[in-house]
Amino acid sequence: MDSILDSIKKILGIDSDYTAFDTDIILAINTAFFILWQLGVGPQDSPFTISGSESKWNDVVEDGKIEMYKSYVGLRVRLLFDPPTSSFLVEAINSQIKEYEWRMICGMDEYNAKEA
Repeated sequence: MDSILDSIKKILGIDSDYTAFDTDIILAINTAFFILWQLGVGPQDSPFTISGSESKWNDVVEDGKIEMYKSYVGLRVRLLFDPPTSSFLVEAINSQIKEYEWRMICGMDEYNAKEA
C-alpha cells in the first residue's frame, strides 16, 4: 500500500473507503510532514503536502526510508487525530516519536556528509 492517506488510515484502523475523516487526517499528515521539514528531513525546498489518496510514499522519500516515515507520520497523526486516553500510552508514543526524530536527523547528517 503506497498511498500515504490510505496507509495512515490503516494504521488508525479506518477503512480506506471511509472518507468522513479524510480532511482531518490529511491536516494531521501535513502537520507531520511540516515537522519533518523543520527537522531537515525529507524534501528541503518546502514541506511535502498531500491533498488526497493519490500522493504516494515514493513521492516524498526513498524506498529504504519509507517504513520509518510511515511509522513516524502514523504516530504523529494518531496523537493529533485520535490521542489515547491513557497518559502512559501518550508518553510512550511521544518517546517513540522523539527516537524516530533523532534517528532521522542522524541519518540525514550522515547522508549530507557523504554528499559533501
